[in-house]
Amino acid sequence: MSLLNTPDVLVNKVKIPTQLIDAEIQYHPAATRREAMVQATEALIIAELFKQRAQALNLIEADDENEAYIARLIDLEVAIPQANEDECRRYFAANQHKFQSSPIVEVNHILIASDPKDLEQREESKAQAKQVLLQLADNPNQFNQLVKSLSACPSKEQNGNLGQISSGQTVPEFERAIFAAQEGIINYPVETRYGHHVVKIARKINGKALPYEHVQQKITDYLNEKVKHKAIAQYIQLLADESSIEGFSFKANQSPLIQ
Repeated sequence: MSLLNTPDVLVNKVKIPTQLIDAEIQYHPAATRREAMVQATEALIIAELFKQRAQALNLIEADDENEAYIARLIDLEVAIPQANEDECRRYFAANQHKFQSSPIVEVNHILIASDPKDLEQREESKAQAKQVLLQLADNPNQFNQLVKSLSACPSKEQNGNLGQISSGQTVPEFERAIFAAQEGIINYPVETRYGHHVVKIARKINGKALPYEHVQQKITDYLNEKVKHKAIAQYIQLLADESSIEGFSFKANQSPLIQ
């Protein structure tokens, strides 16, 4: 059955109403309506599988809120192993680049402001930022002068200086660019929700490797959560394999909802 229209889906002869699928779509943003519908249908199938199994085991209580029976069902029927010390240390050894203190970057910038919803204005700010970069390529000493004449950021009163920035202190798109750059003027306009920035890295202190003891709990939590997701996905697929699902081809291990 085509998913261009909302399908009729039955889980063990219990119909998931098409209007319920249509209502669920809003919670699954995707590139196309078909993708959103697939994810919405998967979510409702999973919910129905849990509900039916919980009913069979008498796990649903009259005063349950927010489908609390699901947690009881998983506790009862899903074995979730915990990461041990050796596994955590192996993960740390293989991923040490992920466990570093935040770099510190001292930044000056020129903000050419533009509205993210105005595509024409965005192109204009990008073009202007590129022109500023060409001017600075010929004469880097013009930076402070151009800050005062062009920047839309209040920092222009301090020659565009934003101070020393560490992780989490600015918007992600700006942070990615400055942490990846070396000292000096970044040779492309840095685009953010505020417009296009001409950025000068005045000073950079790279992050330092963190010892295992500082990140052990973070690794343990990550590995445990990863194993939990896999165990629950396998359990959902087991429920699906033992059930009759009509109108939809359901594969839990392929669903982005439980990756």
